[in-house]
Amino acid sequence: MSLVWSDSIDNFNWDELAALYHAAPLGNKNPADLKTAFGNSMFRCFVYDGGALVGVGRVLADGVDCAYLCDVALLPSHQGTGLGQQIVARLVELSRGHKKIILYAVPGKEPFYRRFGFWRMRTAMAIFADQPLAAQRGYVDET
Repeated sequence: MSLVWSDSIDNFNWDELAALYHAAPLGNKNPADLKTAFGNSMFRCFVYDGGALVGVGRVLADGVDCAYLCDVALLPSHQGTGLGQQIVARLVELSRGHKKIILYAVPGKEPFYRRFGFWRMRTAMAIFADQPLAAQRGYVDET
Protein backbone atom coordinates (compact mmCIF):
# COMPACT_ATOMS: atom_id res chain seq x y z
CA MET A 1 0.00 0.00 0.00
CA SER A 2 1.50 3.32 -1.13
CA LEU A 3 -0.63 5.90 0.67
CA VAL A 4 -0.75 9.62 -0.03
CA TRP A 5 -2.34 11.90 2.59
CA SER A 6 -3.93 15.25 1.81
CA ASP A 7 -6.20 17.87 3.34
CA SER A 8 -6.73 19.83 0.12
CA ILE A 9 -10.10 20.29 -1.54
CA ASP A 10 -8.58 22.06 -4.56
CA ASN A 11 -9.63 20.19 -7.73
CA PHE A 12 -11.25 17.54 -5.54
CA ASN A 13 -13.50 14.85 -7.05
CA TRP A 14 -16.71 15.05 -4.99
CA ASP A 15 -18.33 12.23 -7.00
CA GLU A 16 -15.48 9.92 -5.96
CA LEU A 17 -16.09 10.87 -2.32
CA ALA A 18 -19.82 10.17 -2.65
CA ALA A 19 -18.97 6.75 -4.12
CA LEU A 20 -16.62 6.04 -1.19
CA TYR A 21 -19.38 6.78 1.35
CA HIS A 22 -21.78 4.55 -0.55
CA ALA A 23 -19.23 1.70 -0.66
CA ALA A 24 -18.14 2.09 3.00
CA PRO A 25 -21.29 1.77 3.51
CA LEU A 26 -22.25 5.05 5.17
CA GLY A 27 -25.18 5.93 2.97
CA ASN A 28 -25.86 7.95 -0.13
CA LYS A 29 -24.43 11.44 0.14
CA ASN A 30 -24.89 14.12 -2.47
CA PRO A 31 -21.57 15.35 -3.94
CA ALA A 32 -22.66 19.01 -3.68
CA ASP A 33 -23.57 18.51 0.00
CA LEU A 34 -20.21 16.86 0.64
CA LYS A 35 -18.44 19.82 -0.95
CA THR A 36 -20.27 22.17 1.42
CA ALA A 37 -19.65 19.98 4.48
CA PHE A 38 -15.94 19.47 3.83
CA GLY A 39 -15.48 23.08 2.77
CA ASN A 40 -16.89 24.21 6.11
CA SER A 41 -14.75 21.79 8.14
CA MET A 42 -11.70 23.09 10.00
CA PHE A 43 -9.77 19.84 9.53
CA ARG A 44 -10.08 17.17 6.86
CA CYS A 45 -8.14 14.12 5.88
CA PHE A 46 -8.11 12.35 2.52
CA VAL A 47 -6.10 9.19 1.89
CA TYR A 48 -5.25 7.95 -1.60
CA ASP A 49 -3.85 4.60 -2.67
CA GLY A 50 -2.54 4.48 -6.23
CA GLY A 51 -4.35 7.72 -7.00
CA ALA A 52 -7.74 6.42 -5.80
CA LEU A 53 -9.50 7.88 -2.76
CA VAL A 54 -9.68 5.11 -0.14
CA GLY A 55 -10.22 6.89 3.19
CA VAL A 56 -11.56 10.14 4.58
CA GLY A 57 -12.57 12.00 7.71
CA ARG A 58 -13.24 15.54 8.86
CA VAL A 59 -13.63 17.75 11.93
CA LEU A 60 -16.03 20.63 12.45
CA ALA A 61 -14.41 22.91 15.02
CA ASP A 62 -14.51 26.41 16.44
CA GLY A 63 -10.80 26.61 17.24
CA VAL A 64 -11.22 26.85 21.01
CA ASP A 65 -14.05 24.98 22.69
CA CYS A 66 -15.55 22.21 20.62
CA ALA A 67 -14.37 19.91 17.83
CA TYR A 68 -16.71 17.35 16.27
CA LEU A 69 -15.03 14.44 14.50
CA CYS A 70 -17.29 13.06 11.78
CA ASP A 71 -17.64 11.28 8.47
CA VAL A 72 -14.75 8.82 8.86
CA ALA A 73 -15.06 6.29 6.04
CA LEU A 74 -12.92 3.70 4.27
CA LEU A 75 -13.40 1.63 1.17
CA PRO A 76 -14.11 -1.97 2.20
CA SER A 77 -10.81 -3.02 0.58
CA HIS A 78 -8.94 -0.90 3.14
CA GLN A 79 -11.02 -1.66 6.23
CA GLY A 80 -9.23 -3.74 8.85
CA THR A 81 -5.79 -2.52 7.76
CA GLY A 82 -5.27 0.06 10.51
CA LEU A 83 -5.92 2.94 8.13
CA GLY A 84 -9.10 3.97 9.97
CA GLN A 85 -7.09 4.17 13.19
CA GLN A 86 -4.53 6.39 11.47
CA ILE A 87 -7.23 8.73 10.14
CA VAL A 88 -8.91 9.05 13.55
CA ALA A 89 -5.55 9.54 15.30
CA ARG A 90 -4.61 12.29 12.85
CA LEU A 91 -7.94 14.09 13.27
CA VAL A 92 -7.80 13.81 17.06
CA GLU A 93 -4.27 15.23 17.05
CA LEU A 94 -5.33 18.13 14.81
CA SER A 95 -8.17 18.82 17.27
CA ARG A 96 -5.93 18.97 20.36
CA GLY A 97 -6.31 22.22 22.24
CA HIS A 98 -10.10 22.18 22.02
CA LYS A 99 -11.80 21.74 25.40
CA LYS A 100 -13.73 18.78 24.04
CA ILE A 101 -13.67 16.52 21.02
CA ILE A 102 -17.02 14.91 20.28
CA LEU A 103 -18.19 12.25 17.86
CA TYR A 104 -21.08 9.90 17.44
CA ALA A 105 -20.35 6.41 16.28
CA VAL A 106 -22.18 3.87 14.21
CA PRO A 107 -23.79 1.59 16.83
CA GLY A 108 -21.39 -1.22 17.67
CA LYS A 109 -18.26 0.79 16.77
CA GLU A 110 -17.89 2.42 20.20
CA PRO A 111 -15.02 0.10 21.28
CA PHE A 112 -12.99 1.31 18.29
CA TYR A 113 -13.25 4.92 19.46
CA ARG A 114 -12.58 4.09 23.12
CA ARG A 115 -8.99 3.30 22.08
CA PHE A 116 -8.52 7.01 21.35
CA GLY A 117 -9.86 8.11 24.74
CA PHE A 118 -13.50 8.76 23.82
CA TRP A 119 -16.03 8.10 26.59
CA ARG A 120 -19.79 7.67 26.25
CA MET A 121 -21.70 10.90 26.91
CA ARG A 122 -24.76 10.88 29.15
CA THR A 123 -26.24 14.16 27.99
CA ALA A 124 -25.94 14.06 24.22
CA MET A 125 -29.16 14.57 22.29
CA ALA A 126 -29.91 15.02 18.60
CA ILE A 127 -32.51 16.06 16.09
CA PHE A 128 -32.14 14.11 12.85
CA ALA A 129 -33.84 14.99 9.57
CA ASP A 130 -35.44 11.52 9.78
CA GLN A 131 -35.90 10.78 13.50
CA PRO A 132 -37.65 7.39 13.03
CA LEU A 133 -34.84 6.17 10.76
CA ALA A 134 -32.21 7.37 13.26
CA ALA A 135 -34.03 5.43 15.99
CA GLN A 136 -34.30 2.34 13.77
CA ARG A 137 -30.52 2.46 13.13
CA GLY A 138 -29.80 2.76 16.86
CA TYR A 139 -28.55 6.35 16.94
CA VAL A 140 -31.27 7.71 19.24
CA ASP A 141 -33.87 6.48 21.68
CA GLU A 142 -37.42 7.82 21.54
CA THR A 143 -37.53 8.34 25.31
